[in-house]
Amino acid sequence: MSQTTSSASNSPDTIQPDLYINRELSWVEFNRRVFEEAKDTRHPLLERVKFISIFENNLDEFIMIRLAGLKDQIASRAAPRSPDGRTAAQQLAEVRRKLAPLVQEVRQYWRHTLLPLLADQHIHILDYEQLDEPQRENLRAYFEREVFPVLTPLAVDSVHPFPHISNLSLNLAVVLTDALHEEELFARVKIPPTLPRLVPVPLTIDGPEQTEQPYAVFVWMEQLIAAHLSMLFPGFDVWESYPFRVLRDADIELQEDDASDLIEVIEQEVRERRFGMVVDLAVNPAMPQRIRQLLIDNLEITPNDVSTIDGTLGMGDVIELRNLDRPELKDISFTPRIPGFVRRGPDLFTTIRNHDVLLHHPYDSFSTVVDFINAAADDRDVLAIKQTLYRVGPNSPVVQALLRAAENGKQVAVLVELKARFDEENNIVWARELERAGVHVVYGLKGLKTHSKLALVVRKEGQSLRRYVHLGTGNYNATTARIYEDLGLFTSHPEICDDATMLFNSLTGYSRQYRYRQLLVAPLGLRRHFVELIEREIRLHGEFGNGRLIFKFNSLTDPEMIQRLYKASQAGVQIDLIIRGICCLRPNLPGISENIRVRSLVGRFLEHSRIYYFGNNGNPEVLVGSADLMQRNLNNRVEVLFPIERHYMRDAVYENLLCPILADNVNAHILDADGTYKHVQIQNDAQPMDSQSWFINHPLFDLADEDEGPDQTISAIPSSV
Repeated sequence: MSQTTSSASNSPDTIQPDLYINRELSWVEFNRRVFEEAKDTRHPLLERVKFISIFENNLDEFIMIRLAGLKDQIASRAAPRSPDGRTAAQQLAEVRRKLAPLVQEVRQYWRHTLLPLLADQHIHILDYEQLDEPQRENLRAYFEREVFPVLTPLAVDSVHPFPHISNLSLNLAVVLTDALHEEELFARVKIPPTLPRLVPVPLTIDGPEQTEQPYAVFVWMEQLIAAHLSMLFPGFDVWESYPFRVLRDADIELQEDDASDLIEVIEQEVRERRFGMVVDLAVNPAMPQRIRQLLIDNLEITPNDVSTIDGTLGMGDVIELRNLDRPELKDISFTPRIPGFVRRGPDLFTTIRNHDVLLHHPYDSFSTVVDFINAAADDRDVLAIKQTLYRVGPNSPVVQALLRAAENGKQVAVLVELKARFDEENNIVWARELERAGVHVVYGLKGLKTHSKLALVVRKEGQSLRRYVHLGTGNYNATTARIYEDLGLFTSHPEICDDATMLFNSLTGYSRQYRYRQLLVAPLGLRRHFVELIEREIRLHGEFGNGRLIFKFNSLTDPEMIQRLYKASQAGVQIDLIIRGICCLRPNLPGISENIRVRSLVGRFLEHSRIYYFGNNGNPEVLVGSADLMQRNLNNRVEVLFPIERHYMRDAVYENLLCPILADNVNAHILDADGTYKHVQIQNDAQPMDSQSWFINHPLFDLADEDEGPDQTISAIPSSV
């Protein structure tokens, strides 16, 4: 796209189409960056395989949600154009045009680069035809014992209707003939998702010589089943079989006004997700047109909904290779730290009462958060615990602590967000278990997802009550906290505690609380206040010439926020945006966004924190929380941004977190005005700066000694930053 010199529109909620990068195409570029990590030789080999799996799982979700949404818009025939001026049909066609070569490139890289590298490490993924006879005999015994009893062949003929093909299912289309009548028949065999996709091949006596590394051989489950189809159809001649994979619309649309019991409605919607309309049919080039057309007709799709992939379908399952006991092929493990002043404190409540605690996960251990909830559950002086839960995962230690707190007689109120996409079933299980334990469980506000992350503890201390709050950017999920980068704040600041109390009252009861003293809460005042802060930066820059904005978050799609950032850039404010995923703003446009730089980091850890830094003429203001600058976050979710009040913490966030990321020349990609990204190149004699590795060895901040008070910053920024 050629650069434009036109001015940004004056309307706060509209934007000129050529100033806006299409959201769906920006996502394609994000997943391309994920694939780039698989190609990055800095990563150990099995971590590169992991990024192939992440790429594939990201793509599945994108197809099931975003492409399904585009198809819905096309069907409605009344959908508005996207902010960049495209119709839904144009977007769908362009996305498929961009995705097809990218998906094929992943297969080529897997086949020609990663498979040989795995073989060099004595990890072999073979086609069934490559196995020797003893290996085939061993696999036949495995098939008869472990696989055959699970399979259900389904015939398709005048008395057997075409079967339902469930979402995310991998299948074999089987062509066979009746030996008596020589009639061509069709059957479908589903690859059982309960069995490993990569089947270990037992080593034979004549197998490879022993090496220093373990020797592992695998074959794809669908090839093993295809090789033994005659056992499923005795008396028939099996001529051909072809794998195919189906993705369906998985977006749950609730009519909450008609929902008398939200939990039952969502349970029903989750069950029906497997019956959503087919969005994508993936096949191999070898599948003949007659079989392809049979699937198209019976799945009620068009040829435009077919993805032809030369290679393995559904490669997300390659993550199974990370179960191998090969630590030398994985990232070096590290032990998350617990800040010294937390370790030295007599207990967490005393520590938080003395000074705020700011943690940077996964570099700082999430165990401190779990310890906080555990301490509240067991402390006899704690009277009440209130918490929001969005994605907590299985075997959650946080939920176990809440259950124990209820058993210990404390008043426990939990908001469980049942509408957290793809975590609905898990959250329903936890909601019901919490209710059985006597916990007050609520499901949020009608029409809004509660995405905020906060916990409130009320404790009796002497003759009065004191409240303690944890606010974060990430979920209360002990598993993902080991790989997601997030921030969390513990505080007993009275105004923040008051705000948290009022927010919980609005979530659990009837309250029209529109203003908070410290917290910014969506959808009430967050957007308005955010606009005011950007306008303040523009005004101060006009007076002092030192305007500065640094925003770190996951996605930028909101037209008004893009418009405001363009306005700040045109005023001369220097803006750095650190955006992991989607960015619809075009940087580096002369006269519009030449003062905006956009970088994206995809690395070992998922960059997940949201941090908003406003220079404010040398008196920085830093907001942290759960909200991205997207319409859904600002308009349709309960989100919370909270201020970093202590100046030593604000300095630490700037110097020890944002600056290292802006200096990163190893993980970072830079966005161009045309919507493409280029990997940052190390210039001249500059030293490599991997911010994620740097964070492992450098705490965000710590207090050198309790007696020195909370204004003691110990981290030092390297001169290269």
